[in-house]
Amino acid sequence: MLVGFAAASIVTSVVTGLTGAFVMPADSAQASAPISQAVPAAIGDAPASSGPAGAQASGPTAAAVFGSIRAVDPSALPGFLSAHSAELDRLLTSPPAASDVSQLWKLLDPARQAALVKSAPHVIGNLEGVPYDIRGKANVLDLGRTIASAQAALRTERGKTERVALKRKLSTLGNVETALKKKDGVKRTLVTLDTSADARAAIVVGDLRTARYVSVLVPGMYMSVGEQVESWAGVAQDLYSEQTGFLKRFLGSRSNGTTPGVAVVAWIGYQTPVLTNIGGLDLARQGADSLERTLVGIQTLRQTDPPYLSVFAHSYGSTAALLALERGTVTVDALALMGSPGSDAQSVRQLGVRDGNVFVGEAPMDPIVDSAFFGSDPGSPSYGAEKMGVSGATDPITHKKLGGSSGHNEYFTTGTECMRNLALIGIDQGGLVLR
Repeated sequence: MLVGFAAASIVTSVVTGLTGAFVMPADSAQASAPISQAVPAAIGDAPASSGPAGAQASGPTAAAVFGSIRAVDPSALPGFLSAHSAELDRLLTSPPAASDVSQLWKLLDPARQAALVKSAPHVIGNLEGVPYDIRGKANVLDLGRTIASAQAALRTERGKTERVALKRKLSTLGNVETALKKKDGVKRTLVTLDTSADARAAIVVGDLRTARYVSVLVPGMYMSVGEQVESWAGVAQDLYSEQTGFLKRFLGSRSNGTTPGVAVVAWIGYQTPVLTNIGGLDLARQGADSLERTLVGIQTLRQTDPPYLSVFAHSYGSTAALLALERGTVTVDALALMGSPGSDAQSVRQLGVRDGNVFVGEAPMDPIVDSAFFGSDPGSPSYGAEKMGVSGATDPITHKKLGGSSGHNEYFTTGTECMRNLALIGIDQGGLVLR
């Protein structure tokens, strides 16, 4: 990862190398030249930046890509970006550091930013370091284009297998469209969208740019975008409502009609397992890489105004979250694990969670808890996590009766003790969690 002097050097190189009269010619031959030839050597030879998961970029660096775009005459940008789509795509397969992307994005004028969104929405919409409102616009554009393309292909396709695949894609993307619709007037933003067969998506309920409290929901097995994205966004909405409700209650007349902002991320950022591959850690490691990038991206864009950042993870997703927080590359303010099969970490001291602020929920009749299937039992006393109640209670604050969770899949049910406790953890009120 490029930080400090190295990152500053790249930005300086971009600025000093491109402030003269250097303009990329618009003719097709030169527009199709490799990006490394389209910018000064100081940019083209810049050291490769690696993402938070340690993936080393291959080919052009982020500085080379963004620097070359800054050098191209605006009228030539559409052709240039089309000719270099492969290099843009590699920014996702070998993600650069969010801090590099954030700094370089600011060097592009609004016209070039808009051209990038229009020409490569699937890249801009998923690139950590790009502002979330821009990513939301890019992903909605990509969603609409992909749906239109699949509909057109379906009208002419005659092959049975291909038609089934197209219908499945349209169903998945239609569910994403539905999940994006506002509820109770609360903004929803699509900050991740992968339209491939193993679709990924992340929908934010609230405003991730300004929220004081940010919670990221990490799902376990059988949570696909095609089948569950709408219900997962519904869980985020419920948690958002619980958190804002408690904040209004706590602040009362002191709020002056306003309460601190809340944002909840309904994150399906990895391929969740099914019965045939639940026993291995490959997908958990992929999920850890993706989650790590997401968390680092949030902290990068909110560096001057950091939110209280929590991760709430279920089942196999808890293993992915634990793997991400064992690496020492990112630290969150709170972590809650439900129905967790564990990980290599044997105690909260080995996790990137401030003050060991880790909570564990274990429902009755959940066959996964206490299994230590992947190496540890987060619910054991030696682990050092706080046990939180999930089996039902009466809320001492609201006096409402709270439902209980049973088995492995009821932790996120509306009106439960678990959801009440998660809401309080996410707004830095862990001391009010029912044990």
